[in-house]
Amino acid sequence: MSNHELYLQGLEKAKQKDYSGAIADFSQVIQLMPFYTEAYLQRGLAYYDLGQLLPAVSDYTEALKIDAKFVEAYYSRALARVALKNFPGALDDVERAINLRGNYAAAYNLRGIVRRKQGFIQDAIASFKQAAELYLQQQDKENCRLCLEQIKQLQPPAKAAVQEQSSVTTPIISTKDYFTQLLDKAEKGDTREAIADLNWVLQADPQDAQAYCCRGVVRCKMGNYREAIADFNQALLLNFQDAIVYRNRGKARALLGDHQGAIADFNQALKIQPQDTLIYVARGNVYRATGNYLGAIQDYTQALQINPHDASAYYNRGIAHTLLEEMQSAVEDYQRAASIYCEQEDWDNYQQVLNSLQKIQTAYPESKKQKYNLLRQKLLRLVGGYWEIAQRLIDQKQDNYPGRPDEWYMQKVIEDLERDRGR
Repeated sequence: MSNHELYLQGLEKAKQKDYSGAIADFSQVIQLMPFYTEAYLQRGLAYYDLGQLLPAVSDYTEALKIDAKFVEAYYSRALARVALKNFPGALDDVERAINLRGNYAAAYNLRGIVRRKQGFIQDAIASFKQAAELYLQQQDKENCRLCLEQIKQLQPPAKAAVQEQSSVTTPIISTKDYFTQLLDKAEKGDTREAIADLNWVLQADPQDAQAYCCRGVVRCKMGNYREAIADFNQALLLNFQDAIVYRNRGKARALLGDHQGAIADFNQALKIQPQDTLIYVARGNVYRATGNYLGAIQDYTQALQINPHDASAYYNRGIAHTLLEEMQSAVEDYQRAASIYCEQEDWDNYQQVLNSLQKIQTAYPESKKQKYNLLRQKLLRLVGGYWEIAQRLIDQKQDNYPGRPDEWYMQKVIEDLERDRGR
């Protein structure tokens, strides 16, 4: 019988739980091939299954002497060391396994077990979260669910009580590290993959309110407002005190034309989170859509009292002032919005504000001056604050295209600079 056949025979005996027979076969292979790391690993596993932990550790160590990057040997030795209550040694092995293979879900899970046994609960929870995320990515539903159960068991009762009262459910899988990534993915247009990932989250944990909310947001981006509302409804069944869910359901209802239902949701959200400017702006938009311009202005103003740098509140209030033909106030709000968008380098929204200013120029001629000042401000930023440079560029445009308005020359220079910088 060849060495390979002998090795396969040992694997089969181990599969049939004939561990002593497997050990005998692997020992013969090692005698003939003393550098065969897999034979040491498999013999170590057989020793482990027989409860002979020290010989198992010895075999894993021999394998690592031959190959210091043998990930499975580190992981297996960590398991044996946990059984021997050698937690520092186990932690060292599992860290080495993770360093060698960053997506090793089982190693993160084992690290969580070790940290839990050492009494470091928060570290254990963090490791189980990482393991759950990796299992989820690998579509290993059962192991993902087991990690989630470990996390739930480790949550202190006091913390759980705080979470029940919180306006935002703390998800088992980190919002910052996972759900936010999915929303970014959807924002970039990959909505189907985001939905598929969220479906896996909900299969692993059907009680994850944040996952339902996240899927609802993605479905809104896809235009599936009724399905989104169904997800928000499910999220509220799991946590009826989540202001973010009420806000998003309100937006979905508004997009379906259910203005009364939308306002009811925004009102409920504000009872839970009265300092959320996004809710005031969203409710203001619904008031504006229904012709209640004064109510809309009141909400935008409330948002600005909370956050004086909310460009969206200024811009939407400017629209409401325009609808009331209060052009002076509209221009002032547009100017403030544009200034903030410029500071944030949010050029798409900045241009949208300029377009709104341009539309009301005929009704309020002073707006032309405001637009000129905004263009001048933007051009100054692009040339590092040196107006002499800006003026030379404008002069060149005037030489090439005589007889145009001043705003036209500045706009052309801005466009050239942004194109050159790859904006």
